[in-house]
Amino acid sequence: MNAKKRQLTVAVTGLNAIDSPGPGVAVIRGIRDCADWDVRIIGLSYESLEPGIYMEGVCDKVYQIPYPAAGTEAIFNRIEYIHEKESIDVLIPNFDAELYNFIKLSPKLEEIGIHTFLPTTAQFEARDKINLFEFGKKHGFYVPKQVVIYSVSELPKVAEELGYPLVVKGKFYDAIIAQTLEQAQKAFHKLSAKWGTPIIVQEFINGTEINVAALGDGKGGTISAVPMRKMYITDKGKAWAGITLEDDRFLEMARKFCKATKWRGGYELEIMLSIDGKPYIMEVNPRFPAWIYLTVGAGQNQPAALVKMAMGHDVKPYDKYAIGKLFIRYSWDLITDIEDFQKISAFGEY
Repeated sequence: MNAKKRQLTVAVTGLNAIDSPGPGVAVIRGIRDCADWDVRIIGLSYESLEPGIYMEGVCDKVYQIPYPAAGTEAIFNRIEYIHEKESIDVLIPNFDAELYNFIKLSPKLEEIGIHTFLPTTAQFEARDKINLFEFGKKHGFYVPKQVVIYSVSELPKVAEELGYPLVVKGKFYDAIIAQTLEQAQKAFHKLSAKWGTPIIVQEFINGTEINVAALGDGKGGTISAVPMRKMYITDKGKAWAGITLEDDRFLEMARKFCKATKWRGGYELEIMLSIDGKPYIMEVNPRFPAWIYLTVGAGQNQPAALVKMAMGHDVKPYDKYAIGKLFIRYSWDLITDIEDFQKISAFGEY
């Protein structure tokens, strides 16, 4: 980019910095750390109690937007209204459930001057949990056996096929390890009530959890890839601490994934390194993970690189990162005023 700083307005979703955090706050931190621009951050929230709304130094302005279920027209109308007031340059969605709408809307957003850097619908669907096993077979990745079911009555047969323990997964989020049929049935009801059907029932792989945050250029190239081993995991399976690793196997998996899919944008590989040394892809999350700020700390600022590519700039692939960089997530009590909460609740702006 030019040496002279330019003004840039970036809109970001995923401000729920809770025990199962969205990536939004970490993405914003990465963008703010980049010295190539003077940035204004527009937060896009779904609920009034998302902590990122109120955190000092995170967002310059926050607007509520409709839930994904409202459909593309309602979402576009709201984004267009915000754009008229804020002149958004780049929009970065950070939730799986909202991505389909934003991918579909990206041509219309481009027409009004809002840039995105998102995968295509075909790319998005190919790595979906429902299609992951077939994707792995096609491209030569280790992927656990899985069966997609729509009814709890299908569980006994599937459990007999996969054996216990097994993993019951919601179609968007959440995974529950079941040791018995009763536990699997309970997990099915819980996840289907929360996310709907289908439910994915997956072979359990015992081993070490590794995650790779990566950024694809949309042409088959990998701009950045940083592997991390989880050191502390919450009861929801989220990494609360992790450390960057030196292991070319995981970097090669990221490169192979980008080459196979021509992935455009950020993504995360969730890998289980089995006891016998096989790296199984458990999930491919189609956006930055919540721990994405570790890539910034390790020397590869993936959020900033994505913004540059969205704006049409050439970005050279990173060739190194710091090994042994550790992140530790923490929580503290943020104090704000009821008037601030009322502004976002009543008027949808803060």
